[in-house]
Amino acid sequence: MRTRAFPLWWEAGADRKRGGFFEGLSIEGQPRPAPRRARVQGRQAFVYATAGVLGWDGPWREAAWHGMDFFLDRFARPDGLFRTLVGLDGAVLDDTAMLYDQAFALLGTATLHQADPRGGELAEVARGVRQGLEAMRHPAGGYRENIAHPFQANAHMHLLEGAMAWAELVGGDWEVMVDEIVEMALTVFIDPKGGFLREFFDAEWRLADGDDGRLVEPGHQFEWAWLMDRHARRRGDPRAGKAARGLYAAGRRGVDPVRGVAVNELWDDFSPRDTTARLWPQTEHLKATLLFDEETASLAAAQALRRYLETPTPGAWRDKLRADGTFVEEPAPATSFYHILGACLELFKVTGR
Repeated sequence: MRTRAFPLWWEAGADRKRGGFFEGLSIEGQPRPAPRRARVQGRQAFVYATAGVLGWDGPWREAAWHGMDFFLDRFARPDGLFRTLVGLDGAVLDDTAMLYDQAFALLGTATLHQADPRGGELAEVARGVRQGLEAMRHPAGGYRENIAHPFQANAHMHLLEGAMAWAELVGGDWEVMVDEIVEMALTVFIDPKGGFLREFFDAEWRLADGDDGRLVEPGHQFEWAWLMDRHARRRGDPRAGKAARGLYAAGRRGVDPVRGVAVNELWDDFSPRDTTARLWPQTEHLKATLLFDEETASLAAAQALRRYLETPTPGAWRDKLRADGTFVEEPAPATSFYHILGACLELFKVTGR
């Protein structure tokens, strides 16, 4: 992280000509230009602000503000929210305000405000996002996402992480937002009988019909487990703590005993649905084992993740492991850095580094 990934993604992953960060790097560490998504800029600002919090001796401040300034300049909308996509020339390609992207606006601004508050303007940006999100509220509770599946758990999960980051800094209305989303998780998203997380719902927040309603993602079980445990510890909430342990157990049912990796998808009877294994569920699996399991489980999860990081250019990574144990040849997505760093933060707590 400190000697390879932070330097590589700043030196090769930042676009010095047009601003912001590239969407990905080749396995050899070369930029892969593409239209810019808002979530990439928010995540990379989070990554380098966190590098500052960790005491990295590289140019973390310059890197974090490189991403944040580009994000604020090219993605901001008049309503306080952020559009989802701009072209390489900076032109707006999709002005839609995605709930998912607002979540990473909150996480990125909170972490950079903590590391380098400068004039305090990021707190105002975050308040603008929170106010803008009122227009995305759904009458039956929660928020409506602007995609084909508008009623979903995943966007709420990331929104919870962003709101929690601000709540830990300043409290107030952010704590209210955190409590609302946790309540949605406990009463809507988590199956009351099975204790596992559902993904898609209808406009009344009832389980979606057909295959959409049957989807179970092991990686999301682990992500939610980590967040619910974090909330339980912060607020002394036993319901959240119990839910976290149940989610972890559900996620473990998606770990392939042959390859040792968390697969992408299961059916709601926990049979395999998509046995490809992306990188990000491995990071979330490792985070969760460090909270809920024995060292043996954590070591196994860490070794599974290590496979994705063994590339010709240290600091780049593989993303998709096929069922036959081979990796898809493709660029390393910038979005994965946020997940890898999250796993390392939990490892640092254990190792004291």
